[in-house]
Amino acid sequence: MIATIRALFEQHTQQQPTMVVRAPGRINIIGEHVDYNQGLVLPGAIDKALYFAIRPNGTQELRCWATDIDAFRAADLGAIAPTDATWFNYLLGIAQQFQQRGHTLMGLDVVFGGDLPIGAGVSSSAALECGMAYTWNKLLGAGMDGRELAQLAQRSSHQFMGVPCGIMDQFASLNGQAQHAILLDCRTLDYRAVPVAVEGCDWVLLNTKVSHELANSAYGDRVAECAEGLQILQSHHPEITALREAHPQQVDALRGEFPGQVYERVRFVVGEHHRTLAMIEALAEGDAPRIGHILNLTHVGLSEDYAVSCPELDFFFAQALQHEGVYGARMMGGGFGGCTLNLVRTDVRDAFIAEALAAYQTEFGKAGGSLPVRLEDGVGEV
Repeated sequence: MIATIRALFEQHTQQQPTMVVRAPGRINIIGEHVDYNQGLVLPGAIDKALYFAIRPNGTQELRCWATDIDAFRAADLGAIAPTDATWFNYLLGIAQQFQQRGHTLMGLDVVFGGDLPIGAGVSSSAALECGMAYTWNKLLGAGMDGRELAQLAQRSSHQFMGVPCGIMDQFASLNGQAQHAILLDCRTLDYRAVPVAVEGCDWVLLNTKVSHELANSAYGDRVAECAEGLQILQSHHPEITALREAHPQQVDALRGEFPGQVYERVRFVVGEHHRTLAMIEALAEGDAPRIGHILNLTHVGLSEDYAVSCPELDFFFAQALQHEGVYGARMMGGGFGGCTLNLVRTDVRDAFIAEALAAYQTEFGKAGGSLPVRLEDGVGEV
């Protein structure tokens, strides 16, 4: 892939790149939709990534070629403003963040592409942001560490893209560690490496190939519902500063005071925080049945309480439940499409994938896909 991106850069610019940056996607073992509620998450950077070939071009323009979709955009860095291309806006937002910190930006030629599936819930958008954040940090000598770059990328999503996301995706892409997930406290940004290999098992993604868009109203609605739920909890328990601090019993006791679907949203987030703690114990013990049970509970919560699943994701989940060699599964990511994460016995992995994809084709009349999960280091120069 690196040689391909280098060759494409030379083809588009008639120059050699001065640096090539790898920006991985991410998975999340547990802790879905709790990052913007200051909870604990367990993501990891994966071996699928975007690769950026970069060279200063001596102008004031950012010129970018997105080779996977055969698209080109350019913008004057002296007058950064959103464009009609979402992918390009992710890059411009990062440039603006460095500009707002007082850095003078030089024009760049950027050619990027990779093997990271778009819309699969493995956060290609965070890879876009983090690859460019790493690049600007290096070229400008800004001296920011992985925590600071993740915060910068999150601010870009909030301010330039209008996506009220948590910090998990950016943090995992930048700070991932090979063969480990990272247990991240989204309040303090403290984290530690956690082995997630389970003896005799593999982690497998099944891709619905149903694309999702986190900037749509549903994601913002969930963030707003959580904020409303927190206010109601605080009116009775002023010591609670984030949903992560609430207990399920406190939530249940106030059920009648939550309007609309707010009770269900809060119940999921509070439960997911406790499931994450339980998952850490189960992983440390290598307890595959318990790990699978926790995954299943999370999927049911995401589908029923948080209402961010879709028929295709629920279908793959049902396939996992029916297969003797699958310990557990859940939808992964923001929702409304993307992948399920499955803990599968190694000896039946290939059979499960083949059977699930065949059933999916029959049910929906379209092909799904699969991705093995290998955890790698975060963003870096190659």
